Amino acid sequence: MKVITKKDYRKRRHIRVRKKVKGTAERPRMAVFRSNKRLEVQFIDDDASVTLAGVAIDGKNVAAAKELGAKAAALAKGKGVSSVVFDRGGFAFGTRLKALADSAREAGLIF
Repeated sequence: MKVITKKDYRKRRHIRVRKKVKGTAERPRMAVFRSNKRLEVQFIDDDASVTLAGVAIDGKNVAAAKELGAKAAALAKGKGVSSVVFDRGGFAFGTRLKALADSAREAGLIF
């Protein structure tokens, strides 16, 4: 019998989210990855299968998430992106992801 891990459950949730969320050149997908040590954000154009930009930060607390949201928004603005689709990557939209999203919104991203 195969053992199903937490990682497998997250992958299932991510597949379910990705069925509905798609990035375009005008409105790329803001994909978030959360590990035990760091947080990462990428802006992806799914039509062209291209990563437009990416930024990561070491740290896993709310303050790091807020800082990453501001950095990600500034990077997106620099690339000419003002509106994005948020992809939580199968992670719960809890404290850290909410702080990241709110910080990006405050910095001027629309989603």
